[in-house]
Amino acid sequence: MLNTLEGSAGVAPRAWFSLRGRAAIVIGGTSGLGRAIALGLAEHGADVVASGRSEEKVRETGRAIAKFGSRTIYRTVDVHSRESIDALRDAVLRVFGRADILVNAAGLSGRQPTAGVSEGDWNFLVDTNLNGVLRACQSFYPALKKTGRGRIINVASLGSFVAFHEVAGYCASKAAVLSLTRSLACEWAADGISVNAIAPGVFPTELNDQLLEGTERGREILTRTPMHRFGRPEELVGVAILLASDAASFLTGQSIAVDGGYLASGVNS
Repeated sequence: MLNTLEGSAGVAPRAWFSLRGRAAIVIGGTSGLGRAIALGLAEHGADVVASGRSEEKVRETGRAIAKFGSRTIYRTVDVHSRESIDALRDAVLRVFGRADILVNAAGLSGRQPTAGVSEGDWNFLVDTNLNGVLRACQSFYPALKKTGRGRIINVASLGSFVAFHEVAGYCASKAAVLSLTRSLACEWAADGISVNAIAPGVFPTELNDQLLEGTERGREILTRTPMHRFGRPEELVGVAILLASDAASFLTGQSIAVDGGYLASGVNS
């Protein structure tokens, strides 16, 4: 069986999870879950560019990446601007000559009764969570195609599958991210690009910790989670490495939930 797998993947089994020689771009990679993924990719051998809107955070994360011996560059990005994303791409290609892995981790949330959400707030959230992913995928598409084994990893959500009270815009945008992931996977498979998603369970970050820590909402989530705890950012790294590596050479159009059993759960007590 190992000989069959070795022949189909074109690499020895021990090298399936190695990312050496590959360039990874993590948009939204300077904080929270995106930062954990960026550092994990670097630890497994990739050169990693972690980008976001804050120059200070870009530099801090870049220094952390460099400690793993990975090459990096310091470039900010605004997912609302195609020109900004294109400039990031051009800088990556100038320095590394390639782009192998794209992680779309930038996101925005916020709780508000849906009846009172303004069109402006709704559109801004959707533009961040969905349109920003599309812009990045389109921008990096030629470079990913050129490698013959490009990888796109989109960060979806439990909200891609189920509703959460008073975050309709977030859930709608993340459901659309999952749909976009599947569509791009089908369209770009012939180009050697695999497109998958990670759906994190509930991970306290600066984006949502005020909604979770010590709140009734947080207690309800824990009750519905069979593991009865929130996730830790580093617990996403293993799935990200899998999806970025040759071990996932026949895996595309999928979403892997890292959620402590939340989506599988029924009654937990």
